[in-house]
Amino acid sequence: MPKPSQAFMRGTLFLSAAALINRILGLISGMFVARVLGAEGIGLLMMAHPLVPLVITITELGLPVAISKLVAEADAHGDRTKVRRTLHVSLFVTGFLSVALTTLTLLGSEWIASILLSDQRAYYAMLAITPIAPIVAVSAVLKGYFRGKQRMQTIAASDVLENTVQIACVLALVHVLLPYGVAYAAAGAMAASVVSEISSLMFLLASYKLRGEIKLPGETWAAHLRKGRSTLTELLRIGLPTTGNGLIHSLYHAFQPLLITTSLAAAGISTAAATKQFGMIAGYAFPLLFMPSFITQSLSTALIPAISEAAANKNSLLMHERMELALRLGFLIGAPATVILYVWSTPLTTLIYNAPEAGQLLKILAPMFFLHYFDAPLHAILLGLGRANATLWNYVITTAFKIAAIYVLGSEFGIVGIAVALGLSIVLMTMLNFYSISGSIGFYWDIRPYARGTFSMIIMVLCGQWAIRYLDSLALPMLWNTIGSVCFSLLVYIAVLSFTKAWSQKSKRIYS
Repeated sequence: MPKPSQAFMRGTLFLSAAALINRILGLISGMFVARVLGAEGIGLLMMAHPLVPLVITITELGLPVAISKLVAEADAHGDRTKVRRTLHVSLFVTGFLSVALTTLTLLGSEWIASILLSDQRAYYAMLAITPIAPIVAVSAVLKGYFRGKQRMQTIAASDVLENTVQIACVLALVHVLLPYGVAYAAAGAMAASVVSEISSLMFLLASYKLRGEIKLPGETWAAHLRKGRSTLTELLRIGLPTTGNGLIHSLYHAFQPLLITTSLAAAGISTAAATKQFGMIAGYAFPLLFMPSFITQSLSTALIPAISEAAANKNSLLMHERMELALRLGFLIGAPATVILYVWSTPLTTLIYNAPEAGQLLKILAPMFFLHYFDAPLHAILLGLGRANATLWNYVITTAFKIAAIYVLGSEFGIVGIAVALGLSIVLMTMLNFYSISGSIGFYWDIRPYARGTFSMIIMVLCGQWAIRYLDSLALPMLWNTIGSVCFSLLVYIAVLSFTKAWSQKSKRIYS
């Protein structure tokens, strides 16, 4: 049986490898859809999508996160009955709620569209994506179980399958429906997500049948539900604050398109132009910003049960070692990613999306987005510690700030002001989560690796800018100039890290 640290790192590696494949597949799909639909079509997709996360959030009740924590704790104590009961109660609750709410959503779709959609052409895309809610809800419960068992390879395989099916369906449906108009093509792209989620759910169910918990003697669904009141109470104690967090997140994103287009209208921008600008920031800039974070996101997924297990065993040293590893990895990934997205912002949006105007928005967001690479692990640590209430209140404060900032800065400075508002909200969220953990269990810090990493970033920027000018003097096409200068700057970054021995020393642990 692998040691806890080995299981943690192995799970992280499985998820990271799968996430890398998924990001590449998503980038290919995004490039195709962006070039075919254009910024206006991407804007319709972004407007139609937020309703479904709202339904999913309500139906899940935060149970996937709670499941991973409770299963990890029960597994550490060898309590197989609790593991099975946790899964059965969660599946029953999410299955019932998701079907009921999805039915209501479909019946009231026209009324919902009249309120939420600033551009009614997004209605068909919204309708196409709505049936995905119960599928995702049940999949999320099963993934929570596998996370709690620290069997990340199963989740990784299901994610790769899902994205592979999705890209194939997107390419086919968008191509078939585009002649009928951009609204129908956007609906086809959304329908592809439903098909891909079905394939992922089938895989998870098959995996559980083959390698899940063996049925206990005398076990029935009815028995689990009758005796599951205490289990449900435990689940909801962790899940409800997470649900509140997700509910606010989903509500905000459901109204975000309307908020942004309203603030742009106050700046004198028409509805069609506002839809296009919203598509640039949500469909072009943010996918590029999120792409390098797949490692920290994977680490965060593995971190919740890992921190929960260490806390259940009262192993403070292991808990802090995992926290330190997560934050250092966040810096190692975030530093070069931020430099590349900032220095090569316009070439990237031009080459990938044929949208050079989106480069300005990417350049504004990249420096502030650097803190996001720390925020995902910080959020996971709080959940692993059972501090779901802290994550809820931190998100409430950040969302209130974001709404005010978007309207004020957007109505004054247009889409540039909105980019600044979104970036500032990321900074605020990261700082609040940091202080919540620091006030709870403290942090171990060694400032030297971070100082040397920052020095490596500065050298990377300078060498990257020099490489751009040099390759430009050779009259190379933009594609080869970008590839060459990015690769050169990355090699310099790695060389400086190695020369300064930024990460080779043992941490000097200091409480913060």
